[in-house]
Amino acid sequence: FFTHYSFLGLDPRRLADRYADYFEQNSRHVLLNYTYCVADPAACAGYGPAAWGLTASDNDTGYSGHSPTNDRCVIAPTAALSSFPYAPEAAMRAMRHFHDDLGDRIWTDWGFTDAFCEARSWYSKDHLAIDQGPIVVMMENYRSGLLWRLVMQAPEVRNGLARLGFDPLVA
Repeated sequence: FFTHYSFLGLDPRRLADRYADYFEQNSRHVLLNYTYCVADPAACAGYGPAAWGLTASDNDTGYSGHSPTNDRCVIAPTAALSSFPYAPEAAMRAMRHFHDDLGDRIWTDWGFTDAFCEARSWYSKDHLAIDQGPIVVMMENYRSGLLWRLVMQAPEVRNGLARLGFDPLVA
């Protein structure tokens, strides 16, 4: 969640301070998410190299923050697809699987539905803007860096980063 939403506009590629290299941190968060789902310690039907993505989303009983410590066997396409800047091959593999293999259950005229759980044969019918937006933004940031570039050019952002101790010319 932090990896995607916090960096829709802030460009983490050259953003570092005394605490973290934010692109490296985000890449590791994505790798942890991916590796956990591939290892599948909760024995969730459907998890694997092309089916991963834990984050807050719909589930069969409502809405929850899904994570390794709260694994309900629910995959949210936004978690994998918003990861294009950090793990493009894994994100593309997931997108192809979600569309080609599960498309009849999770793809509509408005894109992917919010989440699914193959273990319980549950497929959300909802499209949540909070989960759709990051997919589009992060795919474009991976492709061209457009939104990162536009946001990082804003004087208010550059000033804010400088006041926080970031070098706005580098960031």
